[in-house]
Amino acid sequence: MSHVLTAQAGSVLEVTFNRPEKKNALTATMYAAMVDAFHRADADPGIRVVLIGGAGDSFTSGNDITDFQARSAAEAASPAASFLDALSSLATPLVAAVNGAAIGVGTTMLAHADLVIAARSARFVMPFTSLGLVPEAASSLLFPALIGHQRASALLLLGEPIDAETAHRWGLVNQVVADAELMATARGIAARLAALPAAAVRQTKDLMKNGRPDVAGRIEQEMRLFRDRLRSPEAAEAFQAFVEKRKPDFSGFS
Repeated sequence: MSHVLTAQAGSVLEVTFNRPEKKNALTATMYAAMVDAFHRADADPGIRVVLIGGAGDSFTSGNDITDFQARSAAEAASPAASFLDALSSLATPLVAAVNGAAIGVGTTMLAHADLVIAARSARFVMPFTSLGLVPEAASSLLFPALIGHQRASALLLLGEPIDAETAHRWGLVNQVVADAELMATARGIAARLAALPAAAVRQTKDLMKNGRPDVAGRIEQEMRLFRDRLRSPEAAEAFQAFVEKRKPDFSGFS
């Protein structure tokens, strides 16, 4: 069974994280499939919108820790880096439908979506520092700009979770709907986008993205630090504690 499903409905390409038994935790294979889907969308004039969502009760619980541990530290960041490059450079409008857990990259990727619809069950958390890591997806640049430094500090430094209503109030999502209405609402918005003049929509997206600071440079800087942190003793302790289902002890690290 594929852990990333793609289906084209008219001019909308729906891409679904399909690993519900693992809360849609992302593996290298899943990252590669997402890259393929984004490249397909940009290459096919018949695709005017990409809609991403998660199967089951979660959007995505972030990176699969076991998958991280199974690969070397140098390789671990590479599939994610390719995904982030494809995501940040995607010319096709991107709509995200978020339900349940949106953890780590499950939240940071949303800064690159053009429209985000959240179910009431959505919960957003970026626990990078508690894993001995740094954030990615240019979130260290985009989130302070989007919601302010203090709020971004609570999310990125402390890893504080927020619910869908808070995310809406802070401007992280466009709309909050009942879980049962999530996909119908997101599909309706995607269809509205797809019905507009495609060139005008893509050019407008490009104009807005070009007004941002150096996203690509920040992604590269974050990933360099991310690779270093993956090799750190703090990350090793955090991952081992996760596997052993215990609280990590960082008291011995400076």
